[in-house]
Order: sequence, then structure tokens, then C-alpha cells
Amino acid sequence: MIKTEKLIKSYGKGDLELQVLKNLSLTIQKGEFVAIIGPSGAGKSTLLYQISLLDTPTSGGVYINGKNMSSLPEKEKTYFRLRELGYVFQDYALLPELTAIENVALPILMQGVSKITALKQAEEALARLSLTEKKHNLPSELSGGQQQRVSIARAIAHKPHILFADEPTANLDSVSAEPVMEAFAELHKDGQTIIMVTHETEYANKAGRVISLKDGIVVGDAKNA
Repeated sequence: MIKTEKLIKSYGKGDLELQVLKNLSLTIQKGEFVAIIGPSGAGKSTLLYQISLLDTPTSGGVYINGKNMSSLPEKEKTYFRLRELGYVFQDYALLPELTAIENVALPILMQGVSKITALKQAEEALARLSLTEKKHNLPSELSGGQQQRVSIARAIAHKPHILFADEPTANLDSVSAEPVMEAFAELHKDGQTIIMVTHETEYANKAGRVISLKDGIVVGDAKNA
């Protein structure tokens, strides 16, 4: 489903150039739950931003379903992200003035879907994350764990082909993080492709496959039992 070929991402120029990803090639199959781990500065989030089309590589290719995404015009890339991909960030990225169900419905409405349909899909996604009773709450009225589960509901409500999660438990204690990881496990069991960056080995081991990065290259790639 996802393939990178000789992926390079650099920042700066000349003597100040910093190469964060170095000729990185990997393949991720449909339905896999992949955790990307490594020390700070290894290039974990940088890699996620390249393969999730939130950033553009310096050179090399990113392919999704065989299509070279790097060559797509920005407008097409934006539309593809909106329709086919889902995102979960460590800071939840919820709009504070919108309720849980409005936050979840918003990306669906941006696709041109009717309000009735968008709210129905949002309600279904919140129910899947055991948040039906919180659907009319503002983010400020939810715990950190609940806010993160709302962000997962928002990411899956339009049934994306691939779900990307960047350090989804980083701001949570272990009690709040557990339902979040359980949600990912349930989604994976239902066939969702998930790519998650984490610095916590405990949570990486809940994925089906762990890719280890160091200094911008893959130093380990193992399947969990």
C-alpha cells in the first residue's frame, strides 16, 4: 500500500544542510499496524510527514497504491489527504469552540458531504470510541484521553484507507493511554492500516510490526508475535 524509494529529507543548504532521512526505502502492506520507533532526532516524525503527504521529500519517491504521490499537484494531494487519509496528532488538534461531534463532522463536511450525513458518520465514529455520551461536550470539558479518542474518531469517520498517528499517547498518562491503544488495536483487527510514531516501546509492541530508525535510516524491522 505504501512504498518509499531512496527517500531523502534535508533541511538547510550548503554547510548548514542537515539530512534527516537518508536514502530510506521501505514497504508497508495493506492492513498492517506499524509502529515507528527510535531516539529523538532519528527521523520518526519526519518520515511520517513524508509518507502521510503532509510534507514533501527533498528527493526520492513516496508511492501509495502504486501511484507516485510526489508528482501530484498540490491541489490533488490535498484532496487525496482529505478523502483517503486520517491523522491523529499528539496535541489532539481539536477546535475548542466546537463540540466533540462537530469536531468529528468537520473534515467530512469539507468533502462536500451533507450535514445530515456528516453528523451521522461522526456519531457512528464516536460510538465506536465509546464517546456517545460526550458528543455534545466541548474539548475543555473532556479529559486528555477523551480528547485523543475524539481525534481518533475524527480521523476514522470518513473511513480512510490509511490512519497516521504521531505520538498519540505522548501527552497522556498510562491510564488515559490504554483506551487509546485499545482503540487502535480494535481498528487494526477490523482491517485498518495504521502507521504510528511512538517513543514508547510498551505501545510499539502492541503493533504488528516495529520499524526502528536511527540517524535517518532503518536499523530494525521486526514483526511482533
